[in-house]
Amino acid sequence: MLDRIKILSSKLIISQHFLRRSFRTKSTRRFNNVKDEDEEYNKVRRKTENEEAQIYLLKSRGQHLLMNPRVLNSIIQKSNILPTDTVLEIGPGTGNLTLKLLEVAQKVIAIEIDKRMVEILHKRVSERGLQDRLTVICQDALKTEFPQFDLMVANIPYGISSPLVAKLVYGKNSYRSGTLLLQKEFARRLLANPGDSEFNRLAVNVKLVADVEFVMNVSKKDFLPCPKVDSSVVKIYPKTEIPEVDYEEWCAFTRTCFTKKNKTLGAIFKQKRMLMELMKLQETKGDEENNTLYSDYHVNDTEDEDGLSNEDNVNFSPVMGKDLNLFREIINDILRSGGFEDKRPSKLSHKELLDLLSLFNRARIRFHGQVNLKDESDAELASAFGPL
Repeated sequence: MLDRIKILSSKLIISQHFLRRSFRTKSTRRFNNVKDEDEEYNKVRRKTENEEAQIYLLKSRGQHLLMNPRVLNSIIQKSNILPTDTVLEIGPGTGNLTLKLLEVAQKVIAIEIDKRMVEILHKRVSERGLQDRLTVICQDALKTEFPQFDLMVANIPYGISSPLVAKLVYGKNSYRSGTLLLQKEFARRLLANPGDSEFNRLAVNVKLVADVEFVMNVSKKDFLPCPKVDSSVVKIYPKTEIPEVDYEEWCAFTRTCFTKKNKTLGAIFKQKRMLMELMKLQETKGDEENNTLYSDYHVNDTEDEDGLSNEDNVNFSPVMGKDLNLFREIINDILRSGGFEDKRPSKLSHKELLDLLSLFNRARIRFHGQVNLKDESDAELASAFGPL
């Protein structure tokens, strides 16, 4: 049966034989001496065997069902759900977490793209008599406008972790917290701080507007089918005080700085390709003071192995060469004026990065085409986060 699953690759069929093998794991045997959890676990197993035996789980959608009741209960407990709360769940699957959310929350809104999962979810909830407290939106969570909610609690599909976290923290909805089950490596990057080897643009962008707290690790053996990597639960809280900064300008700025996060800013902004792209952006902004300065050049998109343009890859006129040198001096003056020339992005705090961005903007250097304060759609903000 396992060979058959490997052949199907992107579609995994759940059979009784596969289920029995999956349930006999070290991570589940540890809890067999707890009577209540053991009975609950057996119920979940029988339910899964009877109703989901012929469901194909799609790898492309990151469909891995969390089965361990101890982990499910811990997520509910750590979420601090009030009886009056509306909980938003992304990717409920067959409802293992949803059913527990319905036991403690006033209302659960679940966004699920797979119609097959929605059918099973409705059936299981109806059998518990909780259908009046559940609303299911059968759409793509990244393309759907989130309704009003108090908490987000979800087992996030790995493939959409970055844009979904961006949509949560940069979206229009106010929320109290988000308890998310994520790929362990992604969670570690999200939790990283300045100076850590894993500090990155993901952490910089998220922690501008939110605080992130580690909750617990979850073994890959607690999922069905078993993924290749372990997971972690993190909790995200929106900050009460958020810097007054254009989010897309900020994301474009951090994208520039963190292309080579361990290099000095002086070295990063000496890259000819980066300077030319940044210079052209000032031209396209329509700034009259810049329009006469940065013009008449062409960038060849071919890069060397370091991601930089070679001299031979750049075609420019003598006039443009003078303009580029002048622009480089402007950038260097900005870095020197703030004492940033020898500093590295991976070690800078949010305050330092905000100060540097302010220096650039005061000198009329922009990193994004248009500057609009907090008026972009959720989808556009998530897109602006880019590949983190």
